[in-house]
This record gives sequence, C-alpha cells and structure tokens, in this order.
Amino acid sequence: MGATQAVTDATFTSAVLQSDKPVLVDFWAEWCAPCRKVEPLLEEIAGEMGDKVTIVKLNIDENPETAMAYRVMSVPTLTVFKGGQPVQSVAGAKPKGDLVRLIEAAM
Repeated sequence: MGATQAVTDATFTSAVLQSDKPVLVDFWAEWCAPCRKVEPLLEEIAGEMGDKVTIVKLNIDENPETAMAYRVMSVPTLTVFKGGQPVQSVAGAKPKGDLVRLIEAAM
C-alpha cells in the first residue's frame, strides 16, 4: 500500500472517528475480486486528494467488530466518515469519478 493506510478494530477510533478531516474507509476482504479493482483507484485518489481526505482500508475478515458495528453486508463497501460519523456510503466497485464525487459530497 502506498497512499492508503490499513486500519484495524484497535486503531479505527483514533484513525477514523477522531480524524480532523474526512476519512474514506474501504471495507474489503482478501478474497474479493471487486475489492482488488477498487484498490488502485483509491491509491490514485489518495495521491491526488490526500490533503483533503484520508483513505484507509479495513480488512473485514481480520477486523469483524468494526465491520459489524457499521453493518457492512458486502464488500467492497466504501464509507466516508466526517466528524466521527458515517455520512456517505456505497457498496460495490465504482469508477474513479464516482468515488471522487462520493468524497466531495461529504466535504
């Protein structure tokens, strides 16, 4: 991983909920093919918009508590958190433009 960061159940609160800027959380799994499609797009967006948004990845198989807390039913689920609250969410692989609009709508 380059511009994106991995988070866990243990680091989710400090990295996401207490962040002073919006955070896009990629709820993903190793076995998920659409998740692998989204990953390079998120790296690009993190490189381009890193000053405005933090992009993190949470592996739902390794961190089930956070995934259950936010009712993640399918992967990838991409949720933007702002001020400690989820404000926008989308499930499934989406084109880069859709992901950028998701982030911008939450700002």
